[in-house]
Amino acid sequence: LDLLAEVARAAGEVALGFFRRDPKVWHKSGGSPVSEADLAVDRLVEERLRAARPDYGWLSEETADGPERLGKSRVFVVDPIDGTRAFLRGEEEWSVSLAIVEAGRPIVAALLQPTTGRLLTATKGGGAHCEGSRLTVSTRPTLAGARLGAPLKYLERREILALPLAERVTVPSLALRMARVAEGRLEVAYGTGNAHDWDLAAADLLVHEAGGRLSVPSGEPLLYNRPGPSHPPLVAATPALFEEAR
Repeated sequence: LDLLAEVARAAGEVALGFFRRDPKVWHKSGGSPVSEADLAVDRLVEERLRAARPDYGWLSEETADGPERLGKSRVFVVDPIDGTRAFLRGEEEWSVSLAIVEAGRPIVAALLQPTTGRLLTATKGGGAHCEGSRLTVSTRPTLAGARLGAPLKYLERREILALPLAERVTVPSLALRMARVAEGRLEVAYGTGNAHDWDLAAADLLVHEAGGRLSVPSGEPLLYNRPGPSHPPLVAATPALFEEAR
């Protein structure tokens, strides 16, 4: 945990060095952007983590994937900048997401929002924390008056507009959106399909260690470090609201 937290802080400093300074941008085959900031953060994180734990596998959004990680008992799962589009627009809701996965599930997590300095951490069985304070999910018993986070297109759906919610928010970083359930700042958060391990592993552990649930709508937990690291639509919620929210 100390290793992930230290590297997350260092990665955040590198990212902030490019923030609102018009970094170079390219586009991947699917059209999503990648900037020189993403690549610089990825290099730093890989150098530090792999030097410290050379026997661990590696899976990052910005590194070419291969089969080697599948044979490793523990794997680093990394998103150098989760919410690159928000980062490039100069908005504050982007994050550095680091996790260690063992036997298909995250066991250590560090999620940093560099623009605020908030570092969320979790260990399997050890709880979720922010700067020493324990995180727990909201205790609101019904969706009436609840706070929900989702992509804008999802929030515009008729069934979502009909809910008696207190707040509907968009959070560009999927990791931050899900983690806000762990922080008690949202009761429900949704993710559309085709999210990847690197978007989710850290937030997944944070939500569960704070007492919440994050899974596919059927309730099955996510499995990580599979040959294909993508996932279907997801929901994170407090235990009281999961059945209603899914």
